Order: sequence, then structure tokens, then C-alpha cells
Amino acid sequence: MKSLSSVDLTIFCIYCLAIVVFGSSYRRRSSTPSKFTTAGSRIPGWAVGLSLFGTYLSSNTFLGIPGKAYASNWNSFVFSLSLPFAAWIATRYFVPFYRTSGEISAYTHLENRFGRWARMYAMLCYLLTQLARVGSILFGIALALAPLTGWSPVSIILVTGSLVTIYTLLGGIEAVIWTDVIQSFILIIGAIAVVVLLLSEMPEGPSQLFSIAIEHEKVSLGSAAFEFGSSTIWVVFLYGLFINLNNFGIDQSFVQRYHTARNTNEAVRAVWIAALLYIPISLLFFFIGTGLFAYYETSDTLRSDLDRQISLQENIDENELTPEQLGDHVFPHFITQRLSTGIAGLLLAALVAAAMSSVDTSLNSSATVILSDFYKVWFRPHVGEREAMAVLYGGTVLVGTLGTGAAIAMTGANSILDAWWTLSGIFTGGMLGLFALGLFSQHANRAAGLAGVSVGILVIIWMMLSSQLPSDSPFRSPLHTNMIIVVGTLTIFLIGLAISRLRLFK
Repeated sequence: MKSLSSVDLTIFCIYCLAIVVFGSSYRRRSSTPSKFTTAGSRIPGWAVGLSLFGTYLSSNTFLGIPGKAYASNWNSFVFSLSLPFAAWIATRYFVPFYRTSGEISAYTHLENRFGRWARMYAMLCYLLTQLARVGSILFGIALALAPLTGWSPVSIILVTGSLVTIYTLLGGIEAVIWTDVIQSFILIIGAIAVVVLLLSEMPEGPSQLFSIAIEHEKVSLGSAAFEFGSSTIWVVFLYGLFINLNNFGIDQSFVQRYHTARNTNEAVRAVWIAALLYIPISLLFFFIGTGLFAYYETSDTLRSDLDRQISLQENIDENELTPEQLGDHVFPHFITQRLSTGIAGLLLAALVAAAMSSVDTSLNSSATVILSDFYKVWFRPHVGEREAMAVLYGGTVLVGTLGTGAAIAMTGANSILDAWWTLSGIFTGGMLGLFALGLFSQHANRAAGLAGVSVGILVIIWMMLSSQLPSDSPFRSPLHTNMIIVVGTLTIFLIGLAISRLRLFK
């Protein structure tokens, strides 16, 4: 396989360095806890919206979506279609709620309703989710760059994790937002360019791409049957709806950016920009995956080279390779094989920038949670500015280090998107249910919340562990793993609601 040229490597390194320098340039504007976490509430809504969009458009999108489309079909695109529904609920209930409360932490409300335990539970779930997210993104970068640069995956993870931790540490939330804006534009342009190239490179013209895609059912959204044991349209839609409600409703990185906007209307506008922009752009990446499948079907040379590369990398016989094992590797392979010198370097640099600009969000918001929901709660409620900044800096470094370690632990996963979806579904499976119980039930109290969470956690653990049992085991969950967040959320909400009603009528 052809690796990056010296020109591409130079462009790649210069671009990454420029992003780090740009992000670090906001150091003076992030010198206080308020500026570090909310940028003084002076960011325009369009920039906040592009930042939220950039969080969705990470390397998981860049590599994971084309990989899934190459290996299977457009079933995962249904996730994107759930966004407007989640955005409507978020702009009607969540955004006004947080802007009115004035609390930087998304989890203060839980303590007010159910007690401190609820806040600690949500904080722990959130931090675990962010570690999984950071790990999956850095793992995806290593997966793409290792065969192209000759560097080891572990080295790539360590370098990328260190660079993003440095500029997030120095630039705060304002650096996060504006680097997200830059990488969003670059990746949109890059995706459009790749689509045009794929269409123009088909031996028999653009129509050949569509005929191959239709012949192999690559543009199918999946089964529409009301069956929840496999990845049907309804399973993906429900998963997407609950995950996106979790994102817009109780994800600290989203809530925190609502507070960076100038006012509530700007924050609402930001949510709609992110939701509506992601749908067509994610569709572009699904099209890229399908286009790559069609293109490689017409080129035995390219396909053989890809098979040989993955066979050597994974130590698997070429005849035993599965589409899933090829999926996350095919786009980087195409970039180096078919894109001209310079363009390939820019596109891969944009990929790394996308990863860093998504990881920085997790680092900044996690550090904010550590300060607001842990340090202030248990140690120093009226912490001084200097001490607060020390905690924010320490939290950023801690999460950056642990997230980098999580990425190293993920090496070997078959699919970036599958790894992220499974982990995020598990860790977020309970938070949304508890938050909804507190928001929509006036009678829910500490006992109702505890009962709901206790039962919900047991259900989530059972669903997670039972997926490893043989398919004919009576103890195996009949539901797809993407249903973990759906079942976990509903269990907590409904059990808590039932308990609160029972207490009401005593």
C-alpha cells in the first residue's frame, strides 16, 4: 500500500500544529473559571451551533459511517433522522430550563430533586461516557493513520491525545468552539470533494455507482419490521432518539455550550443548526461508504491491495476477511491511493483536526464536571478562582490521560462506530430516565429516584452481560444492544413514576 508522501506528511504536521497553536492562542481569554467554562456567554449562536455539529462530526463520523456503509447499508442513517425530533424536545424544554436555572452543571437539578446521590450517579455515568468517547475517537485516528505513516497505533494515540490535551488546557471552551467551527467547514468541503471524485472516477460513469449500490442493496435503511432483536429501522431510530435526547438534554458538553451563547434564542438556534446540518452531511458520508464499495468492486487491483494490507495488519488470511474488518480501513486507503499529493495530506489533517476538536469538548466539559459536581460538592463549595483553575487544569489532564489509555485498550475492535455506540448506550442508559423523572413528575422524590435507578442499573447490567451468552440461552436478552439505553431510560422513569404514585395515594 502506498503511504503518505513527504509533502502530505509535511502538510499534515503543519496543519495539526496550526490547530494546536490556534487553540492555545485563547489562553488569555480563558484565565478565569467563568471564561474557561462558558467564554463569558459571548459566543454567537451560529458558532455554538457549528461547535455542536462538530461534536457530532468527529472521526467516528469520518471513518465509522463510511465503514458501516461499505460493510452493510444505510441502516445507521436512521440515527440522523431522529435528530429533529430530539432537537424539538430540547428547544422546547431543555434549553430554556438550563438558561433559566443559570447553573453551569447539568446535574445540579438532580441533586435538588433527588439528593446528592443522584448528582454523583449522573457525574460518574457522564465521565465514563466521555472516557469511552475520547477512547473511540483516538482509536479511530490510529486506525486510519498507522498504515499510512508507518507509525505504531499506540504512538499515534499518545501524540494526538497529548496535543489535544495541551490546547484544551490552555484555551478553554472558547478554543473548543472556534476550532470546532474551523474543522466543520474543512470536513464539509472535504466530504463534497470526495463524493465528486468518486462519481467522476467510476469506469462507466456515475450511473455505475448507483447500479452497483442498488444491486447489492447498499442504500437500504434496513428492515421496517417491528422487531427489536436486530438492527431494524425502529431499533436505530429509538436508539438515536434516546441518545440525542441525552446529548441535548443532559450531556454536560452540550449544556455548557448553551451557556456560552449570548441568550436563550441564540442557544435554541444553535441546537437547530447542529441538528439540521448533520442530516445532509452524514448522508454524504454514507454515500462515500457506498461509493467506495462500488468503486472497489470495479477495481480488482485496489481491492487486492486493501485485502493484503488488512491481512498483514490483522494477521488474518485474506480469504477470511469480513466486510466489517475492511470497512474502517477503506476510506484512508482510498485517500492515499486516489487523491493527489497535497490533497491527501489536507484531508487526513482535517480528519485529525476533527478528532481533536471533538475530544477537546469532552476534556473541557469533564473538567467542568469534576470542579462543579465533585470538588465543590465534597471539598470546597466556595472555592477561590486560583484554586478552581488548578482543579480545571488538573481535571483536563486527568481525563486526557485516561481517555488516551482507553483508546489504547480499544485497539482490536472491528468497528469504531459499533464500539462507540455500545459503550455510550451502556453508560448513558440511566441518566436520561432519572432526569426525565425529575423534570416531568412533580411527585417524584428521593425514594422514587433510588428505586428507579436501582432497578434500571440491574436491567442495564443484565442486558450488557447477557449479550455475551449463547443465542439459545434462556438468560440472554432478546433485544439488540442498541436498546440498552432505551430500556434503561424507560425502566428508571416508569419505576420511579410508579413508586411516586404509590406514595402519593398512601
